[in-house]
Amino acid sequence: MQKKEPSAPYRIGTRGSPLALAQARMVAAALPGESQLVKVRTAGDREQTRPIAAIGGKGVWTAELERQLLAGEIDMAVHSMKDVESERPGGLTIAAMLPRADVRDRMVGAAGLHALSEGMVIGTSSPRRAAQLLRNYPYLKIVPIRGNVATRLAKLEAGEADATLLAAAGLDRLGHGDVGTAIGTDEMLPAPGQGAIGIEVRADRTDLREVLASISDPDTYIAVSAERAFALALGGSCDSPVAALAMRDGQEFLLRAEILTEDGRIDRRGETRFAADAPRAVPTEAGAALGRNLLAQAPPELAALFSGAA
Repeated sequence: MQKKEPSAPYRIGTRGSPLALAQARMVAAALPGESQLVKVRTAGDREQTRPIAAIGGKGVWTAELERQLLAGEIDMAVHSMKDVESERPGGLTIAAMLPRADVRDRMVGAAGLHALSEGMVIGTSSPRRAAQLLRNYPYLKIVPIRGNVATRLAKLEAGEADATLLAAAGLDRLGHGDVGTAIGTDEMLPAPGQGAIGIEVRADRTDLREVLASISDPDTYIAVSAERAFALALGGSCDSPVAALAMRDGQEFLLRAEILTEDGRIDRRGETRFAADAPRAVPTEAGAALGRNLLAQAPPELAALFSGAA
């Protein structure tokens, strides 16, 4: 049965962390008319110690928001796109993305990759970051560190690690633009969707989709769509180290991507280009083709991390 839809103000579902709230406020500011933020506590918020893979993968950040979307309890949900699973539930769609922020990682606690030395302890729960570090610095010790930005900075201050890596976009959105040293994407390729804010709605909400289309950034949507298609073609879990970044290069987009083993010993990298004005299906086709190509090149030890290799 079709649910009766509420009138404005728009009910914007968001996690309650400082970063999630800052991102939801950015969406509210971009929307015409009034909005109301609805805080939703997710499984990832309730469980702050175990690795994400152990408590359900990336879905721990989105499942409750999506349940409320499907139930009509909220009108839209705001996500960090790097935390959104590549395969979406039926009946929902990512309707818009705001202009992308800085896609890089920042090193906090050390003056960059060149300052890393044998015996240093690096705190990160990101398989991608751990693998990329160990590829070039196998003498590092990686320890898990979770929590919001403030929590992770506090753990660093308490001596739980010598250094950590955080997304530059998150630091900037929280007013910490002076924290850490940016790592170039030629040294550490980011996670698919990093730096992008997505807005998810029910697929049957054509009224909202039209409104959101007016605030969506086309280049960001194209780039992230290609990156996510790459990840989806791999079939990896959140334990599988994956990196991808698409950026406009004149009249084209350049998509660079890589897959790695957890210890960084084995990797496969590749890139592809597609026209910026290509039909909507082309970016996703290009991303998926690159994913399949890297899997075809991967030795068994690496391919085993990805179900797309089957």
